[in-house]
Amino acid sequence: MDKATYLAYLAWSIPNYAQENIRSGRWSLDAGLQKAEEEYQQLLPDGLASHDQYLFSIKDKESGKNVGILWFGIQERGGKRGAFVYDVKIDEQFRRQGYGEQAFLAMEEKVYALGLETIGLYVFGQNYGARAMYDKLGYEATNIMMSKKLKSEQR
Repeated sequence: MDKATYLAYLAWSIPNYAQENIRSGRWSLDAGLQKAEEEYQQLLPDGLASHDQYLFSIKDKESGKNVGILWFGIQERGGKRGAFVYDVKIDEQFRRQGYGEQAFLAMEEKVYALGLETIGLYVFGQNYGARAMYDKLGYEATNIMMSKKLKSEQR
Protein backbone atom coordinates (compact mmCIF):
# COMPACT_ATOMS: atom_id res chain seq x y z
CA MET A 1 0.00 0.00 0.00
CA ASP A 2 1.31 3.45 -0.84
CA LYS A 3 1.04 6.50 1.41
CA ALA A 4 -1.79 8.17 -0.54
CA THR A 5 -3.89 5.00 -0.37
CA TYR A 6 -3.08 4.68 3.33
CA LEU A 7 -4.19 8.25 4.09
CA ALA A 8 -7.41 7.80 2.09
CA TYR A 9 -8.02 4.53 3.92
CA LEU A 10 -7.62 6.20 7.34
CA ALA A 11 -9.98 9.03 6.36
CA TRP A 12 -12.66 6.45 5.57
CA SER A 13 -11.92 3.69 8.07
CA ILE A 14 -11.65 5.57 11.37
CA PRO A 15 -15.14 7.13 11.18
CA ASN A 16 -16.55 3.89 9.75
CA TYR A 17 -15.02 1.86 12.59
CA ALA A 18 -16.51 4.31 15.09
CA GLN A 19 -19.97 3.97 13.48
CA GLU A 20 -19.81 0.15 13.47
CA ASN A 21 -18.96 0.14 17.17
CA ILE A 22 -21.70 2.66 17.95
CA ARG A 23 -24.25 0.66 15.91
CA SER A 24 -23.29 -2.57 17.66
CA GLY A 25 -23.72 -0.93 21.07
CA ARG A 26 -20.08 -1.31 22.04
CA TRP A 27 -19.40 2.44 22.16
CA SER A 28 -21.50 5.54 22.86
CA LEU A 29 -22.24 8.11 20.18
CA ASP A 30 -20.31 10.88 21.91
CA ALA A 31 -17.14 8.84 22.50
CA GLY A 32 -17.07 6.68 19.35
CA LEU A 33 -14.84 8.72 17.08
CA GLN A 34 -12.29 9.47 19.80
CA LYS A 35 -12.07 5.79 20.76
CA ALA A 36 -11.58 4.79 17.12
CA GLU A 37 -8.81 7.37 16.67
CA GLU A 38 -7.08 6.15 19.84
CA GLU A 39 -7.20 2.50 18.73
CA TYR A 40 -5.78 3.30 15.30
CA GLN A 41 -3.00 5.41 16.86
CA GLN A 42 -2.14 2.58 19.24
CA LEU A 43 -2.01 -0.01 16.46
CA LEU A 44 -0.37 2.17 13.80
CA PRO A 45 1.89 4.60 15.69
CA ASP A 46 4.32 4.73 12.76
CA GLY A 47 1.76 4.50 9.98
CA LEU A 48 2.69 2.06 7.24
CA ALA A 49 6.02 1.38 9.00
CA SER A 50 4.36 0.23 12.25
CA HIS A 51 5.95 -2.91 13.69
CA ASP A 52 4.12 -6.21 12.98
CA GLN A 53 1.40 -4.46 10.96
CA TYR A 54 0.78 -5.39 7.32
CA LEU A 55 -1.42 -3.21 5.10
CA PHE A 56 -2.08 -4.19 1.50
CA SER A 57 -3.94 -2.75 -1.44
CA ILE A 58 -6.15 -5.31 -3.14
CA LYS A 59 -5.83 -4.90 -6.90
CA ASP A 60 -7.57 -6.26 -9.94
CA LYS A 61 -5.04 -8.51 -11.70
CA GLU A 62 -5.93 -7.37 -15.22
CA SER A 63 -6.30 -3.61 -14.79
CA GLY A 64 -4.09 -3.07 -11.71
CA LYS A 65 -6.87 -0.91 -10.25
CA ASN A 66 -7.23 -0.75 -6.46
CA VAL A 67 -10.42 -2.54 -5.43
CA GLY A 68 -9.91 -2.63 -1.66
CA ILE A 69 -7.57 -3.05 1.28
CA LEU A 70 -6.51 -5.76 3.73
CA TRP A 71 -4.81 -5.09 7.06
CA PHE A 72 -3.51 -7.69 9.46
CA GLY A 73 -1.12 -7.58 12.36
CA ILE A 74 0.70 -10.02 14.57
CA GLN A 75 -0.68 -10.54 18.07
CA GLU A 76 0.33 -12.74 20.95
CA ARG A 77 -2.41 -14.65 22.74
CA GLY A 78 -1.90 -17.41 25.22
CA GLY A 79 1.84 -17.35 24.60
CA LYS A 80 1.43 -17.97 20.84
CA ARG A 81 1.88 -15.50 18.04
CA GLY A 82 -0.73 -15.39 15.32
CA ALA A 83 -2.13 -13.06 12.71
CA PHE A 84 -5.20 -10.95 13.37
CA VAL A 85 -7.19 -9.28 10.59
CA TYR A 86 -7.93 -5.72 11.63
CA ASP A 87 -9.74 -4.70 8.47
CA VAL A 88 -10.73 -5.81 5.03
CA LYS A 89 -12.66 -3.58 2.69
CA ILE A 90 -13.68 -4.26 -0.86
CA ASP A 91 -15.02 -1.21 -2.68
CA GLU A 92 -18.78 -1.45 -3.17
CA GLN A 93 -18.74 -1.93 -6.96
CA PHE A 94 -16.26 -4.83 -6.69
CA ARG A 95 -17.98 -6.86 -3.97
CA ARG A 96 -19.12 -10.43 -4.58
CA GLN A 97 -16.60 -10.87 -7.40
CA GLY A 98 -14.06 -12.97 -5.49
CA TYR A 99 -11.61 -10.21 -4.53
CA GLY A 100 -12.07 -10.73 -0.79
CA GLU A 101 -11.56 -14.47 -1.08
CA GLN A 102 -8.45 -14.03 -3.26
CA ALA A 103 -7.04 -11.49 -0.81
CA PHE A 104 -7.57 -13.85 2.12
CA LEU A 105 -5.90 -16.73 0.30
CA ALA A 106 -2.88 -14.51 -0.49
CA MET A 107 -2.82 -13.38 3.14
CA GLU A 108 -2.77 -17.00 4.30
CA GLU A 109 0.40 -17.55 2.25
CA LYS A 110 2.03 -14.45 3.79
CA VAL A 111 1.02 -15.49 7.32
CA TYR A 112 2.43 -18.97 6.74
CA ALA A 113 5.68 -17.46 5.39
CA LEU A 114 5.93 -15.42 8.61
CA GLY A 115 5.91 -18.69 10.57
CA LEU A 116 2.48 -18.13 12.08
CA GLU A 117 -0.13 -20.86 12.42
CA THR A 118 -3.40 -19.01 13.04
CA ILE A 119 -5.42 -16.13 11.65
CA GLY A 120 -8.07 -14.54 13.82
CA LEU A 121 -10.58 -11.83 13.08
CA TYR A 122 -13.61 -10.09 14.50
CA VAL A 123 -16.73 -9.61 12.43
CA PHE A 124 -19.74 -7.53 13.37
CA GLY A 125 -22.85 -9.68 13.61
CA GLN A 126 -24.75 -7.62 11.05
CA ASN A 127 -22.05 -8.12 8.39
CA TYR A 128 -23.67 -11.16 6.76
CA GLY A 129 -21.65 -11.00 3.53
CA ALA A 130 -18.31 -11.12 5.34
CA ARG A 131 -19.52 -13.86 7.67
CA ALA A 132 -20.52 -15.99 4.67
CA MET A 133 -17.08 -15.52 3.09
CA TYR A 134 -15.29 -16.43 6.32
CA ASP A 135 -17.42 -19.56 6.67
CA LYS A 136 -16.60 -20.53 3.07
CA LEU A 137 -12.87 -20.07 3.76
CA GLY A 138 -12.98 -22.33 6.83
CA TYR A 139 -12.97 -19.78 9.64
CA GLU A 140 -14.79 -20.96 12.75
CA ALA A 141 -16.44 -18.96 15.51
CA THR A 142 -14.38 -18.99 18.70
CA ASN A 143 -16.44 -16.51 20.73
CA ILE A 144 -19.96 -15.29 20.15
CA MET A 145 -21.28 -12.19 21.89
CA MET A 146 -25.03 -11.80 21.72
CA SER A 147 -27.48 -9.20 22.96
CA LYS A 148 -31.19 -8.50 22.93
CA LYS A 149 -32.72 -5.04 22.94
CA LEU A 150 -35.74 -5.01 25.24
CA LYS A 151 -38.90 -3.19 24.27
CA SER A 152 -40.21 -0.57 26.68
CA GLU A 153 -43.19 -2.75 27.68
CA GLN A 154 -40.79 -5.49 28.82
CA ARG A 155 -39.14 -3.26 31.42
